[in-house]
Amino acid sequence: MSRVGKYPVPVPAGVTVAVEGKTLTAKGKLGQLSLALTDAVEVEVADNQVAVKPLGSDRRARTLWGTTRSLINGMCIGVSTGFSKSMEITGTGYRAAIQGSDLVLSLGFSHEIRYPVPAGIKITCERPTAIKVEGVDKQQVGQVAAEIRGYRGPEPYKGKGVRYTDEVILRKEGKKK
Repeated sequence: MSRVGKYPVPVPAGVTVAVEGKTLTAKGKLGQLSLALTDAVEVEVADNQVAVKPLGSDRRARTLWGTTRSLINGMCIGVSTGFSKSMEITGTGYRAAIQGSDLVLSLGFSHEIRYPVPAGIKITCERPTAIKVEGVDKQQVGQVAAEIRGYRGPEPYKGKGVRYTDEVILRKEGKKK
């Protein structure tokens, strides 16, 4: 039995959740998100809560029960408060800047990296070594942050590269004489 799926999702103030056929939509002050529902679960909206129930006792229904509940919870939080990921750049000459609708990264390569900011995502650079990725969709925010980090991940000897603010880099000792 799912330990996540059995709890109803509380709908925050200012958010409206509606189920139309096999589509669930959540509208809030930051935007609108929709989720395509599967045949394995049933979703009911009542009393500012969204309840998810499996349709059957097979393995697929039980796994999608908790997954659907988590996706709905993420949608409700996203349209009301949003999600953000903070990143730091470490290294001599490494920096980031916003130029128009592109994020320009200087990460020690012979060229600048231009990352086009996708729709629905807001990227800010408070300092040349700090990047903040914000958005409504939790999956999209994480994906964009992972793509930026993927250009030059942190290395274990000097810690140079792009890392999440809360990420801990295990440092290695260099070679000895």
